[in-house]
Amino acid sequence: MTQDDKTLALTVGPLQYWWARPAMMAFYAEIAESQAQRVVLGEVVCSRRNEYKFDDWVDLARDLKAAGKEVVLATQALVMSEAELRTMRRIAEQDEFAVEAGDASALRVLWQAAQARPGRAGFTVGPHVNVYSREALQEHALLGATRWVPPLELALDAIARINPGASRVAGPAGEVQTEVFVFGRMPLAFSARCFTARHHRLNKDECEFRCQADADGLLLKTGEGDAFLVLNGIQTQSAALHCLLDEGQALRAAGAQAVRLSPCSRGFARVLALFDGVYNRGLDATVARSEMLELGLPGALVNGFAHRQAGMQAATA
Repeated sequence: MTQDDKTLALTVGPLQYWWARPAMMAFYAEIAESQAQRVVLGEVVCSRRNEYKFDDWVDLARDLKAAGKEVVLATQALVMSEAELRTMRRIAEQDEFAVEAGDASALRVLWQAAQARPGRAGFTVGPHVNVYSREALQEHALLGATRWVPPLELALDAIARINPGASRVAGPAGEVQTEVFVFGRMPLAFSARCFTARHHRLNKDECEFRCQADADGLLLKTGEGDAFLVLNGIQTQSAALHCLLDEGQALRAAGAQAVRLSPCSRGFARVLALFDGVYNRGLDATVARSEMLELGLPGALVNGFAHRQAGMQAATA
C-alpha cells in the first residue's frame, strides 16, 4: 500500500462548548453511528461547566466503546486550582481509557503512571502542548507519548519535518502517530479571566453560566462588521473554521495517520461523512465543499495556517 492509499482515520475532538445535557447526549448518540474511529471526551475549557462530571464522562466513554469507537479522556488545557489538579490526576491515573494531555501538568502524572505500571498504553500530546520541533517531540515520546496533535499554527510542511511518516519519532511505548486538526474553530488562547463573563459585566466566579447560551461561542466583529474572534469562556477562538478538506494528499505526505474534527452545533455529522468521503472513499473535494457550504456552519472556511499564511485566510496550496 502506498502512502497516498492509506486511510486517514477520523477523530472527533473534545467538545469546546457548554451544551445542555440532552443536546450532548443526542450529539454523542449521533457520533456513535458516524464514520469516526476515535472520540476524545472531557471538559477541556472550564471546570465550572459541570453538566458532565468525571463518572458521567466515563459512562459515556463506555457507551461509545461498546459502539466500536476508540475513546480518549482529555485533561484541561489550563489548570488553575487544586480542584482542577485533582480532576486532572483522576483522569491521568485511570487506565480504562487512553488519555490526552491538555497541558504540561498532565505529562508528569502520565509519566509517573507509566513508571508505576509498565506496559500501560501511551498517551496523546494535545494541540496546546508546545511541541514545535522533532527534539521536543522526542522528549515527549520518552515520557510515553504515542500520538501527537500538532499546534494549530504549524504548517503541513513543518509537520512533515518534525514527524515524517518514513522516520517517525519513537519512544519506549512505540512510534508517535501524527493526528492533524483539519476542521473547526481554532482554539487560539486561554486566560485566567473568563471573557464571556466579562462581556456580560459579571465576575468569573459569578458568571451565571452565560456561555450556555452560545452553542458555538460568542462571536466578535471588527469595527467594520467582519467576523473576527469567538469568546468561549476562558478560551479565545477563531471566528472562521479551519478546513483542510482538500488536503488529503498533503496530509499523507506530512506523515499524518489521523485527522481531528472539532464539534460544532450544526451539520457536524454530515461534515464527518464528507471528510471521510473525500479522504478515504474517492468523493470529489469540490462537490463535498459545495455541500458543506450549504450546511449552515458557524463560520467561513479557511486554511491559511496549513500553508504558512495568516490563519484567517482561505489560502491556496
